[in-house]
Amino acid sequence: MRPPPRRSPGPGERKLDAERSRRLLIEAAKDEFAAKGFAGARVQDIADRAGVNKQLINYYFGGKEGLYCELGRQWMAQEAGFNGPDLPLDELLLLYLRHTLDDPRGTRLEAWRGLTEDPKDLPIGPREDLSNLEDRQADGELAEDLDPAAVMLMMHALTAAPIVLPNAVRRIYGLDPESPEFRERYIEGVRRIVRRLGTGAAKDAGPTAEDAGPTEA
Repeated sequence: MRPPPRRSPGPGERKLDAERSRRLLIEAAKDEFAAKGFAGARVQDIADRAGVNKQLINYYFGGKEGLYCELGRQWMAQEAGFNGPDLPLDELLLLYLRHTLDDPRGTRLEAWRGLTEDPKDLPIGPREDLSNLEDRQADGELAEDLDPAAVMLMMHALTAAPIVLPNAVRRIYGLDPESPEFRERYIEGVRRIVRRLGTGAAKDAGPTAEDAGPTEA
């Protein structure tokens, strides 16, 4: 008995297959770039991890650099969803921090870039937009004597520290940097630090319920 003739996939099926292949390649690229850096990641390894033909990297992204840049574009799109102008600065930074703790691959890649690779060999990304911090400063949420660029760099460092300095976390906190105990304590500590960047101590929301201790009945 002859097998039934093979049916060519329809346009909708081809679209779904293409979207799936792109998604698999992007996730595989995050893993490979985070583990090995841009220069160390191999196209074949990315394709093998994704379970697709490596030619699809050229087809969908124009090569490894195009795939790398696509990761940056996706992060910027995600970042735009975080960055609500009406959100207090401490809450905004905690969104970034929680995202970093949940998925540290982007931060690990940044560490690779900074420590092991010549910046001239890397794709050039857009300059950091400081307008949000400048607007917050004009509205009094940041003290007027603070440099928004320094504040931005400090916030990058605060979010990256648990990922790039895990041994320091253990020495300073005595906790596993991936433990819920560290995460909860660090997030609250960062919240309090960022609240102090305002025009005075009044910007701090004051003691939390935990600080106040039990109330008398």
